Amino acid sequence: MDEYIRRLKEGSLKLYALEKELPPEEAVRVRRTFIEGETGTRLPAVGSFSIGIDRVVKRNIENMIGTVQVPLGVAGPLKVNGEYAAGSCYLPLATTEGALVASVNRGCSLITRAGGADVRIMRDGMTRAPVFAARDVVHAQKVVAWVEGHTPEIREVAESTTKHGEFLDVVTYVAGTSVFVRLEFDTKDAMGMNMVTIASQKVGELIERETGARLVALSGNMCTDKKPAAINLVRGRGKTVVAGVRLTDAMIADLLKTDAETLTAVNYRKNLVGSARAASFGFNAHAANVIAAIFIACGQDAAHVVEGSSAITTVDRVDGGVYVSVTLPSLPVGTVGGGTGVDTQRECLAMLGVAGGGDPPGTHAKAFAEVVAAGVLAGELSLLGALAAQHLARAHKDLGRG
Repeated sequence: MDEYIRRLKEGSLKLYALEKELPPEEAVRVRRTFIEGETGTRLPAVGSFSIGIDRVVKRNIENMIGTVQVPLGVAGPLKVNGEYAAGSCYLPLATTEGALVASVNRGCSLITRAGGADVRIMRDGMTRAPVFAARDVVHAQKVVAWVEGHTPEIREVAESTTKHGEFLDVVTYVAGTSVFVRLEFDTKDAMGMNMVTIASQKVGELIERETGARLVALSGNMCTDKKPAAINLVRGRGKTVVAGVRLTDAMIADLLKTDAETLTAVNYRKNLVGSARAASFGFNAHAANVIAAIFIACGQDAAHVVEGSSAITTVDRVDGGVYVSVTLPSLPVGTVGGGTGVDTQRECLAMLGVAGGGDPPGTHAKAFAEVVAAGVLAGELSLLGALAAQHLARAHKDLGRG
């Protein structure tokens, strides 16, 4: 090891090149030891991990020195009445926020007692939107006309790059001389960003060649990936999922310690009016909390919590109770690829019965999306109930968050 540390110090060996000379586990150990020396910080906990790293250092991370462990809890059982997820499950939630798992757990109990959450996927399409530079607005209009008139050629080129992806749609947008081409794909069980990026590159080259417009960037931010955007709220990106449950007045009183009128008023004034006054894209109580915890546990791209947070929670007064629903317009999830193959995250997906590819393809990712939506519904119910009963501060204090 001393020889490698010396070479790293003198600069004749780069940190990223250690795996070229050493087995992955040894390379990680040498790199960590070097960082310990450079920073004067011991890292024994970072260096203690159970995941296999041969795959990780090739596909998931560069310059690895160890892992950061996040506490993992479970909430449930949660009954899900979906088209792809049907039955009871335990939600794996990775978080350092005290009270979150307890809150979701209470919501799961309420949903299960009510007979389960009805969940449906309304749309399913991952997007990438290259941006092109036209010569002038007349040329921009011609580019749009070519794209709209040559969908079969675009489909053929796009699908030539993947065995699994399916081209769904193309929509164009113009801003001056900038032409944005928003491509949408069914990516089956993969979240699909790599898949659609590779396909979009080929489509971009086709459009550039046929129209004379210059391909400026493969992503023109009309996708829109990992940024708050109204286009995702309106058109959707990834899975668009809706979950709902009917609660009786007795259930609300027993488990949430409030009543239907108060629960409805809290949702109206907080989630709807408050969010509108703040010009928020998220009309919900804390959807991002549940999405982030499930995403970290199950190997999803945690940055996509940005899109997931643009959720809408509604409470409708019905005879004898309420109907509570959450709508997630943009939920990018997958059960293959990315972080889903990391040992601990794969185990969490296996808990839900959705690890790996589904049969037929796409069914595991859809089932996972339905479970996530039901989990968000559980979290919304619990927090709305705590606010309605004026219990929020007490719960945080009791669970060590005061």
